[in-house]
Amino acid sequence: MAVSAITGFSLVSLLSFGYLSWDWVKPGHQADGPRASADKPPPSPSQSASPPQPHIIFILTDDQGYHDVGYHGSDIQTPTLDRLAAEGVKLENYYIQPICTPSRSQLLTGRYQIHTGLQHSIIRPRQPSCLPLDQVTLPQKLQEVGYSTHMVGKWHLGFYKKACLPTRRGFDTFLGSLTGNVDYYTYDNCDGPGVCGYDLHEGESVAWEQSGQYSTLLYAQRASQILASHNPRQPLFLYVAFQAVHTPLQSPREYLYRYRSMGNVARRKYAAMVTCMDEAVRNITWALKRYGYYDNSVIIFSTDNGGQTFSGGSNWPLRGRKGTYWEGGVRGIGFVHSPLLKRKRRTSRALVHITDWYPTLVTLAGGSVSEADGLDGYDVWPAISEGQASPRMEILHNIDPLYNHAKHGSLEGGFGIWNTAVQASIRVGEWKLLTGDPGYSDWIPPQTLANFPGSWWNLERLADGTRQSVWLFNISADPYEREDLAAQRPDIVRSLLARLAYYNRTAIPVRYPAENPRAHPDFNGGAWGPWVSEEEEEEEEEETGEGRGRASHRGRKKCKICKLRSFFRKLNTRLMSNRI
Repeated sequence: MAVSAITGFSLVSLLSFGYLSWDWVKPGHQADGPRASADKPPPSPSQSASPPQPHIIFILTDDQGYHDVGYHGSDIQTPTLDRLAAEGVKLENYYIQPICTPSRSQLLTGRYQIHTGLQHSIIRPRQPSCLPLDQVTLPQKLQEVGYSTHMVGKWHLGFYKKACLPTRRGFDTFLGSLTGNVDYYTYDNCDGPGVCGYDLHEGESVAWEQSGQYSTLLYAQRASQILASHNPRQPLFLYVAFQAVHTPLQSPREYLYRYRSMGNVARRKYAAMVTCMDEAVRNITWALKRYGYYDNSVIIFSTDNGGQTFSGGSNWPLRGRKGTYWEGGVRGIGFVHSPLLKRKRRTSRALVHITDWYPTLVTLAGGSVSEADGLDGYDVWPAISEGQASPRMEILHNIDPLYNHAKHGSLEGGFGIWNTAVQASIRVGEWKLLTGDPGYSDWIPPQTLANFPGSWWNLERLADGTRQSVWLFNISADPYEREDLAAQRPDIVRSLLARLAYYNRTAIPVRYPAENPRAHPDFNGGAWGPWVSEEEEEEEEEETGEGRGRASHRGRKKCKICKLRSFFRKLNTRLMSNRI
């Protein structure tokens, strides 16, 4: 009996040490900044020979248009972003997805939408769907190599059961919203008339007490608190997914005043939100320097999709807007700022896609990826840091079989290779092909006037676009997609249609389930949150096999030690959240 007790104590001690070794008990650490070097003995010569793992800060903005940053000639003030980009590497051949969920899923899995089942639309609040549980996420891979992982901001990758939550998908802590669109002050979100609920969460609990704080400022403050409370000698992954500048158009009054001369009211509010977000990034950067992270940090800035031109955003001079596969929907603002860059203060034309961050950051952190991981991304760090050629030669923008089929598309129109009624887009080398209905296709000049003249609008409207189902552009020579070459280069069209057909053979079925009435916030105390019980989760995992997928990733079966590890992991999450 005594032996069993001692064994149990040793087991618990070891587990608690493994999961609670983060030094949370020291008082006054947040106020004093980074801990003194006396906390740990100096590294041995063999240890100091290898470079330390870099701190990774990934900042994602929501619905920020290609034109809506100072260094792209915008009328919006973004001095922080301009400076960080100028001192780092600007990514001017960088691609994202046209809407929220797809970009976020590809960032965290390194896989195209067709390989996660999320190729159609977004995950709605009442849908029993989330980022597939058999996918090993970016923060999970970073945890494997010793990183502390934290998320602040917008999740939008599903939450119908607890297994879908950020704290179950690789993040030690989380403060943010689970849905895709909340009020910036009250955090209320309505998914239809009368279907409204509160959506701000701390870990796996509803953060009622945070209501009233403007989300951009709240998230920047939380990011700074994380940096203040963490040990800078332990590698950190901080994912800040701002809600800004998604609708609703809300901003603190002091930022609106700067743009009082801007005639277009939507543009004025939008500009104020962008500038507020820019100052939030400045505060995070300042915290990196104050608390001793900056010299060993990599800051990545990315937008999630093109700007919504009907809500103040601008993608000028690119064609299209958010939700479309024209360049205005998928060409992103992106840059890397880091003292670790070998070649700084330059613009990179290397082809980069949002899926590339997964293998790039895992490799940079000292982890490993292989073909067995089934990634669609590439390690582009040599291209970014050293100016080498990008290993990426093509991008599958998407294949969405559920989107409204184009009236004038057909298999015959696709040379018997591809049904051109299906919405799809691909880029191979300098060529870009679109089929089906790519979405709203106007070029929209910056909306700086209160009343947008109809004559200007009509100058850019295409008269015969709706009768078409195939477009081909040389994006290198024609980045604004003004000269369709489909009729002149049928050979290229055939080649790219064949690539679409190839990718389509690798696609998994679309996950887009019907909405569940049990998701109504009224059944969850007035807040959005998981509605499937843990008992139902286990039954669902047995039916779908997702539980087995996660078990294979961990490389072990359910057992007592696994349950203890899970317990201490959750306990550690709560302790870190409380300390922050």
